[in-house]
Amino acid sequence: MIAPGSSVALMTDQYELTMIDAALRSGVADLPATFEVFCRRLPPGRRYGVVAGTGRLLAALEQFRFGAAELDFLRRERIVSGAGLRRLAEFSFSGDIAGYAEGEFYVPGSPILTVSGTFAETVVLETLVLSILNHDSAIAAAAARMRAAAGSRMLLEGGSRRTHEEAAPAAARAAYVCGFDATSNLEAGRRFGVPTGGTIGHAFILAHSDERAAMAAQVELLGAGSTYLVDTYDVAEGVRRAVEAAGPEMGALRIDSGDLTSGAVAVRRQLDELGAHRTRVILSGDLDEHDIAALASVPADGYLVGTELVAGAGAPTAGLVYKLVEIDGRAVRKRSLAKSWRPGRKRAYRLLDDAGFATTEVLLGSDAAAPAGGVALQTDFVRHGGIVVAEAADATGSVRRARAYHRGALNRLRPAALDLSPGEPWLPIEPALEDA
Repeated sequence: MIAPGSSVALMTDQYELTMIDAALRSGVADLPATFEVFCRRLPPGRRYGVVAGTGRLLAALEQFRFGAAELDFLRRERIVSGAGLRRLAEFSFSGDIAGYAEGEFYVPGSPILTVSGTFAETVVLETLVLSILNHDSAIAAAAARMRAAAGSRMLLEGGSRRTHEEAAPAAARAAYVCGFDATSNLEAGRRFGVPTGGTIGHAFILAHSDERAAMAAQVELLGAGSTYLVDTYDVAEGVRRAVEAAGPEMGALRIDSGDLTSGAVAVRRQLDELGAHRTRVILSGDLDEHDIAALASVPADGYLVGTELVAGAGAPTAGLVYKLVEIDGRAVRKRSLAKSWRPGRKRAYRLLDDAGFATTEVLLGSDAAAPAGGVALQTDFVRHGGIVVAEAADATGSVRRARAYHRGALNRLRPAALDLSPGEPWLPIEPALEDA
């Protein structure tokens, strides 16, 4: 992850900077502009998306500065002109940012983030915004689907070894927002306050000439309440040796291979026969939300999920785009019907029925009156360049607030919205794009 005080200004596409340079020449650099972030469509069969990464984005915004090293590189490579370099040297975002709360659900067309300011200072943020929100929102949607499949069972994130080292803490953060209980990634714990956990791997057991000796060493270090791997050799023998070493108060065991359905049944029966009635059974092994749903009836207490989570369970990006919707007070929209969007800055509201479930998402022009009973979806994050929420300064609090918000957002969804079977977006949006 980016160290505090470091610049993220060059973690961007070159055309962001050349647009500033060209805008200075054409005279549009200082015109008031508004960009919106939305998706045109959800991944095939998905019913919703989940906003995640807002706290990380606001923290990164404070590091989006062009210092001497960044400017020297741009000058040396002749990427922008002298006028462009002078503008970048003075860059400090002075506009406004508003958006959906982190942890909120969205559908195609939802304006989940709105960035307003001069054209030059808003256009340059495109890559920063999308790289964070696309990754984190993809992980969040996968995590939310896995949590729906797991019900009340424990969910542990362990995908660090299956993704980029800088993506791993962000993935753990997004998963925790959407209901995962803990992560194996220590950087996620240090940076974001996500609960961490982990015990012993197969390599430790293999390093001993005797499985019993390895488990005895684990008990001595971590106590009987830790989690034991029992499938290094023979599962039944591994269970017996674990109980011998830790006693009937053994905390948990994990099965990471073989037929998890029959394996969980056999292990639970064996544990009960050995008197380890309170020992939990954790399953792992490239699980996705459909695998977790299929395991709902087996006697297991939780799941460790890695590869499928950090890969977005088949959808590694949320497909979010960052589009200019207003310039100098004029609503704009690209003419291509295949890549169209609603012109003009919008405000979003949810309509709820008498039971408190969302029924419709309504988009209105910025000057229109709020609909009766509509719940506003957008909140201010940045005003006149200053962050007005605590997300950037308080990373741990940011995650906890997002997690609590997501739990509340779940209560506004009818159960059918969480169905894992392929379906249309869970909420209609008005006006429809083709009517805009």
